Amino acid sequence: MRSIPERDAACAIAQAAAVVGDWWSLLLIRETARGHHRFDALQQELGISRKVLTERLAHLVETGVLEKVPYQERPTRHEYRLTESGRGLLPVLLSMQDWADRWLLGDGSLSGTADETSAEARRVADLTGRRLPRLRLPGHRDGAPVDPVADSVATVLFCYPATGSPSPLPEGWSHIPGTVGCTLENRLFRDAYEDFRAAGAEVHGVSTQRPDEQRVFASQEDIPFTLLSDVDLRLAAALRLPTFRAGQLLRLKRTVLVIDRDGTVRHARFPVTDIPAAVNEALAEVRRLAAED
Repeated sequence: MRSIPERDAACAIAQAAAVVGDWWSLLLIRETARGHHRFDALQQELGISRKVLTERLAHLVETGVLEKVPYQERPTRHEYRLTESGRGLLPVLLSMQDWADRWLLGDGSLSGTADETSAEARRVADLTGRRLPRLRLPGHRDGAPVDPVADSVATVLFCYPATGSPSPLPEGWSHIPGTVGCTLENRLFRDAYEDFRAAGAEVHGVSTQRPDEQRVFASQEDIPFTLLSDVDLRLAAALRLPTFRAGQLLRLKRTVLVIDRDGTVRHARFPVTDIPAAVNEALAEVRRLAAED
């Protein structure tokens, strides 16, 4: 860890910057969150020299952000995984992404959606063909961890900002582009759920609301599928999903993904400007995958 001036010894910002306030360190946290854990994979993704990569990995292990986990013997080889401390940095990473999407790559306006030519739209489009790293999210029924990828022909993950029940939405919510329609979207997937199941697919709704909030909403709306809580932003970080900040919380922008049984993204829709069309599009993609299976 770099030395900290005595005047900043009690400053938590300075302490955190000493650990992760480096370009490569932040990008290594980003890549491990995305599922790249081995030295060669990290080097390939980042285009970093072996010397610098070795130094940065050692630093993040020493400071408890990453841990070395053996995956091969004779010779012993390790991969690098986020610790609990490291996972605690994911909201920081997503806040940086959100800030840059709005103020550096965008026009500074607050929005729950984006233009089809935006950097956010390009990132989502690039998800097609990529595998979702292994992770589990709390389900609404009892908060128990659930694998977002079901053991079925396909899984549809539809991400949405927030429903207005049971917790009230932030003031001015309806004036933020792209926020209105979360309850409608859940209802449309609910009404089409048997069609998705008949095609061999599972459906999950995903938001950053807490599982207990989702539980009340699911009960009120008779939602038959599991709602997943990305309250810790693990899925958002793994896929670099578009977000926006409202009511002091990061919210997922409306996105629809279709993932095959191997965890590979086969279809990605963002922005979602026509919710009924997006539901029908996802169902058509599921049926196409079922025909291939």
